[in-house]
Amino acid sequence: MKVVIDTNSLLSLVRYYLPFDKNSVLFNFIEGLITTGDIIIIDKILEECEYTSKGIVLKTLGYLTDKSFLKASKLPVNTEYILPPAPAKFYRLVDNQFINGVIKNRLTPVEYENRKTDFLNSADMRLILFCLNFKKEYPFEDIYLVTEETEESNDSKVFKKIPAICKEVGIQTLSLPQMLEKFDKIDLEFK
Repeated sequence: MKVVIDTNSLLSLVRYYLPFDKNSVLFNFIEGLITTGDIIIIDKILEECEYTSKGIVLKTLGYLTDKSFLKASKLPVNTEYILPPAPAKFYRLVDNQFINGVIKNRLTPVEYENRKTDFLNSADMRLILFCLNFKKEYPFEDIYLVTEETEESNDSKVFKKIPAICKEVGIQTLSLPQMLEKFDKIDLEFK
């Protein structure tokens, strides 16, 4: 089982879980999963972590800035030139299924194309494209996208949220607690 994790999940980990991890059990467990490649962090997520909440993720998970750790773990995964497995079909999905139609109708064609370009270059889309390519390359291995987002759109954005898009393309999503439950090698106890 492999998981790719989004910025908000890493942020939740350092804000809401690690402060209670007095013996660094969870901290070391996450580090081990990253080292073994069970947790995958892409370049765009690491980049977002630099400027999200004053870099708290990178300050707390110091190993994510350690060049020798990153090199040994083969991280971050480069997604700069990643393409969807079936580009024509995928781009039709972007224009017809991933879109919030009510919001799209309020935009001019130029505004829509600009928003679409930004969306296709976003960390969220890179996570989805990574998962799609991983599923194609390793069809017998499970991959999950870890996100704290919900499927419902409540923020008036042009494109749907990660879970809704993943549902459309057959990628399984997990929340951070669900991910920790799936990795049964750890037994957390809070006092």
